[in-house]
Amino acid sequence: MFTLVEVVGVRIEMPSNQPIVLLKEMEGRTFLPIWVGSVEATAIAFAQQELRPQRPLTHDLIVDLLATTDTTLSAVHITDMVDGIFYAELRLRGIGGELAPLSVRPSDAIAIALRTKSNIFVSQALLEKAGIQIPIGEEVQSDEEVEAFREFLDQINPEDFA
Repeated sequence: MFTLVEVVGVRIEMPSNQPIVLLKEMEGRTFLPIWVGSVEATAIAFAQQELRPQRPLTHDLIVDLLATTDTTLSAVHITDMVDGIFYAELRLRGIGGELAPLSVRPSDAIAIALRTKSNIFVSQALLEKAGIQIPIGEEVQSDEEVEAFREFLDQINPEDFA
């Protein structure tokens, strides 16, 4: 079973200066931090801001290749985490119908999904294993809780999820 998520944004985890992309359940309060490389973090941030560089980035090239071959990205599925490494699949549809899922790094999948405005889903089991629950909306009791969550994000490491 998969849950629809949105990309909250790219953050820098301190003190290691490691970028993370933060996903959030669309209809829930679970967040999923995924550590990414700096190049992928930039590609995700560019897509969120709808910036297009003078020359296409790799993710822009992939989107162009999909369009040229009449293939659409129907969804991204972030499927699992093993030994602190996240796994994802591109769900593609061609002229003949659904294609076999394509294994990909979640950071690349997210960068492509944002460019194509495709849905991103996370397996419920992964959200339960690596997700972080925080109060949102009316459930927030105080600014202290929000600050505590920010401090938590600043101090977590990829190894904490292994």
